[in-house]
This record gives sequence, C-alpha cells and structure tokens, in this order.
Amino acid sequence: MVVNEKELIERDSERDIWQETLDAVRDIRAGNVGHVETVELLPVVEARQKSGLSQSRFAELLGVSVRTLQDWEQGRRNPSKAAVSLIQIAKQRPDVLHEVFG
Repeated sequence: MVVNEKELIERDSERDIWQETLDAVRDIRAGNVGHVETVELLPVVEARQKSGLSQSRFAELLGVSVRTLQDWEQGRRNPSKAAVSLIQIAKQRPDVLHEVFG
C-alpha cells in the first residue's frame, strides 16, 4: 500500500502522540511488552563470539575461507565433522584458540 504525503499528514493530525506514549509506558510497566522473539545462535556464531575473534581471523584459524565461515554462520552450509569438532572446542574453551594459535 503506497501512501502519499497528504494522506500521512491527515492520518498524523488525528493522532495523540502523547497519549500513545503514555499508554506504551503503562503497558511496559504492566509487563505487556508484546511478543518477544528469542533467536538461538548457531554453534559456530557462538564459538566465534566467545573467542572474541573477527570472522577473518576465526576463519583463518579453522582453515577455511571467510565466505565459508559466513555460509556456516548464515545456515547456508554445514561445517564438516572436523570443523564441528574445532568449533566445539572454540565454544567450550575459547582460551585454547588463543593459547594454541596466539
């Protein structure tokens, strides 16, 4: 639906922004915050974040291209079993990556 500027001005002239804001604050205080969506991170994303490494450095340590890592992080491809093992180590013990690969 395309709305032109005149229609937007007309719609907004009938709104009571202050009342909408007050209603929203009351809803928040009452715990009525609407639908909350939680997103579960893929293990590779969680491992990289825990390690504190950039995509390029993490990919380098895993021996893959940045593009491959991005495909894994976006769920477009799955890592090999060997990569899954390294990712699991990185997830549980990110300090090991730093210790081994410095």
